[in-house]
Amino acid sequence: MHPTAMLNCRNFFECYGPVFDRGSPVKVIEIGSQDINGSLRKTCPKTFEYIGVDFVAGPGVDVVLSDPYMLPFLDAEADIVLSSSCLEHSEMFWLVFLEVLRVLKPRGLFYLNVPSNGVFHRHPVDCWRFYPDSGGALVAWAERNGIPAMLLESFVCAQLDNGAWWSDFVAVFVKDRSFEPQFRNRILDTFQHFTNGITNRNPGQFLNPVERSEDHRKLAVIDAVVRGEIRTK
Repeated sequence: MHPTAMLNCRNFFECYGPVFDRGSPVKVIEIGSQDINGSLRKTCPKTFEYIGVDFVAGPGVDVVLSDPYMLPFLDAEADIVLSSSCLEHSEMFWLVFLEVLRVLKPRGLFYLNVPSNGVFHRHPVDCWRFYPDSGGALVAWAERNGIPAMLLESFVCAQLDNGAWWSDFVAVFVKDRSFEPQFRNRILDTFQHFTNGITNRNPGQFLNPVERSEDHRKLAVIDAVVRGEIRTK
């Protein structure tokens, strides 16, 4: 678990958790919950019920999946589903997305964190990277399957920590767009270390728009130093 993955999920619960924490039980399901150098479970409010599912047994795993495209939960059972550093390893992540929406309550949220850029890492395969339009594409896929989902916000998180390999794509979806008014706050209202941000309040307009990835921008600086265009002393 890299540092920005923990940071982004902590920001998610601080922003959206209070909407759910009003006396009634709150069920959270994490897909890809094995504790490897940290767990998102630590970021979740202690009053919430937390169920970790993964494809293999291990620390932090409460339920082992027998089929990666079927979640062993009832329709509309979960309030929140989390998935961090997982769907890049799913050969058909769009099927997982529909299954997540199936198990969510109508006002339920799906928090997604996946690499927008990063090293090749097979667990057991590494198939995908997500770009700024990926959230909108997933909503289009949901609508095509008769689900009125909405992308509340998405962004690419800055690498922040020294020596970081990852540029996280973060997205928050609500299953039924009619519940959008209940969620008044957005992570991007306060978080500033991002590029290519989108909220449902500014559809089609990126916040902090850039074309180059953070790695490309860093390489451009190094290239300028090598060419003597930037002095280091």
